[in-house]
Amino acid sequence: MQRTVLALMSAACVAVAGVAATSSVVAQEKYPSRTVKIIVPYAPGGATDIVARLIGEHMRQDLGQSFVVENKPGAFGIIAIEEMARAKPDGYTLMIGNVSTNAITPVLFPKKFKIDYVKDVVPVTRLVDIPEFMVATTKDFPPKNVKDVVDYAKKNPGKVRYGSVGVGSYPHYDAALFAKRAGDLDMVAIHNKAGASGVINDLVSGDAQFAFLNVASTAPMIKAGNLRPFALVNHARLPDYPDVPTMDELGYKGVGTIAWQGLFAPAGTPPEVLETLFKASVKAMQAPAVQEAFKKQNFNVVPSKSTAEAKTWLAAEMDAWKKIAAEVKIELAE
Repeated sequence: MQRTVLALMSAACVAVAGVAATSSVVAQEKYPSRTVKIIVPYAPGGATDIVARLIGEHMRQDLGQSFVVENKPGAFGIIAIEEMARAKPDGYTLMIGNVSTNAITPVLFPKKFKIDYVKDVVPVTRLVDIPEFMVATTKDFPPKNVKDVVDYAKKNPGKVRYGSVGVGSYPHYDAALFAKRAGDLDMVAIHNKAGASGVINDLVSGDAQFAFLNVASTAPMIKAGNLRPFALVNHARLPDYPDVPTMDELGYKGVGTIAWQGLFAPAGTPPEVLETLFKASVKAMQAPAVQEAFKKQNFNVVPSKSTAEAKTWLAAEMDAWKKIAAEVKIELAE
């Protein structure tokens, strides 16, 4: 009788263990089983917000759960990054950030963080990157190309004005790095806190004479004849602007920023969840509607090859910005 009871108990334990193992597998397979939050470090309507909503909608279609965007602007992206990093690492709180928030801010303002950015944040994949123009005003600015700008600045030290969206922003660094590489040119920064639209207004009015700004924001004014594109920061020339050379072609390799967007998660998120997110986001970028939307904006679809490659890519981006910050000395408000 005792043997029978022991045998039954043993069988029951095996059965329970089997059920537990099966339940564990089922639980893993169910991700996502509820709404996923994507934090965006900007107000609605900008490039990062647009990318988040496009990708989120197609991930919803693929994975069967809602991907809801929450906009958390402010503090150079730190508010959004910290909220994401402090969330439970289960794949239900993500972030779509960009080169400014997720590469430049951690390099320039590490002391502003209450987290360890490198240890607490993990990239899932790069998503897209956005070409940039060096554009010039058409108001009382004689130069017709990049060489002319250099020659004009040398003859008129302290009189050439470039536009920027703020101290320490990548358009600020881009113009300052250009000035340094072109021969330590003496130029003046005109900062406009209204963002790209504010800088464009400065250029159209002639208050600023040139600036580095993304193609999507400047294209309408270029087509209207109010701005002139002198050079392009991109992997290659754009079909819509075949006569505009890249900065690399002009001998300024590494000058200018191709502003990328990427998907991020809290460190400690299970590898299988990261892999699910990686595959779903890459699949979303392959959707015809997404491809067409990005093409209209001249966004390049550039997913990482894997989650491991995404980590290598982000580390390289941060290293590059450390070098730029060391080469170009800009006084930053801490």
